[in-house]
Amino acid sequence: MRAKDFDYFLPQDLIAQHPMEPRDHSRLMLLDKTSGRLQHDIFSNLCEYLQKDDLLIFNDTRVIPARLHGVKESGAKAEVLLLTRINTTDWEVLVRPGKKLQVGTTIIFSEDLTCNVISNTDFGGRTIRFSYKGVFEEILDRLGETPLPPYINEPLKDSERYQTVYARERGSAAAPTAGLHFTKELLEKIKRTGAEMVFVTLHVGLGTFRPVSVANVENHVMHKEFYSVTPQAADKINEAKKAGRRIVAVGTTAVRTLEASGKDGLVKAGSNWTEIFIYPGYEFRIADALITNFHLPQSTLLMLVSALSSREAILQAYGTAVQEKYRFFSFGDAMFIR
Repeated sequence: MRAKDFDYFLPQDLIAQHPMEPRDHSRLMLLDKTSGRLQHDIFSNLCEYLQKDDLLIFNDTRVIPARLHGVKESGAKAEVLLLTRINTTDWEVLVRPGKKLQVGTTIIFSEDLTCNVISNTDFGGRTIRFSYKGVFEEILDRLGETPLPPYINEPLKDSERYQTVYARERGSAAAPTAGLHFTKELLEKIKRTGAEMVFVTLHVGLGTFRPVSVANVENHVMHKEFYSVTPQAADKINEAKKAGRRIVAVGTTAVRTLEASGKDGLVKAGSNWTEIFIYPGYEFRIADALITNFHLPQSTLLMLVSALSSREAILQAYGTAVQEKYRFFSFGDAMFIR
């Protein structure tokens, strides 16, 4: 299976540069995962397509201000993007400029925050060790910036628009963007339909947005990401699955959490790391349907949604989305694969 088999043409003007206001006024494409049949609506009408016994799974991770700007001891500028916390002081990160931030380099962010580069990582990043005075989270909130994707060129006026309304657990380097379409009012409306909601956590890191750089899909290695499922959430999901209810994942990160924690068809509570890579041929054990955004060409996310339906159906749907001028990527429109 070749990465270029998941390519498609996307005009640059269809890449959404700002979030929709209100959140639930984005467009919604509905795809029958078996027949490929398409329908078009707006996201605020989502409840019309939910079944009364659906169980929706949301990722409640919260994006941290993960981009830090500093200087080396020489005075040269340096940038760090926090990816994965290892312990109280050490993080896996991406750095810029990469060639000039080698092991042993000290980066100064402020009088109360510095770091040292202590090792290289297998994905081209670095492991750094922070030294700080005070509470790290408070310092990060003061100095850090919300790390928007590189294809978004316009500044974000309100950083909360890159958070879901239900974001709780700090730790992500990027938002689980399918959740950006939900408002508190829409969540309440979903409850009134009889559908239920469960929250799990996966901290979005390099595994989600790292591009596929190999020709053969099977040779791509995902970077590990941390997830957590509470006993209450696991019980609710397993009961619903046993009863034959539809499990609707909100976002690809929710899918990866479900499938990583439910490899034997039964979701296990607890916290762990996952490197699960889902592409066509994968047999889903937990997730039945998916609410998601439109993803980058040749990305692992496009491969995941193709696995739930088919590559042909997804690429045809994406072609229609381009023709109908849907908005793409993080701040774009939504698709419900069911």
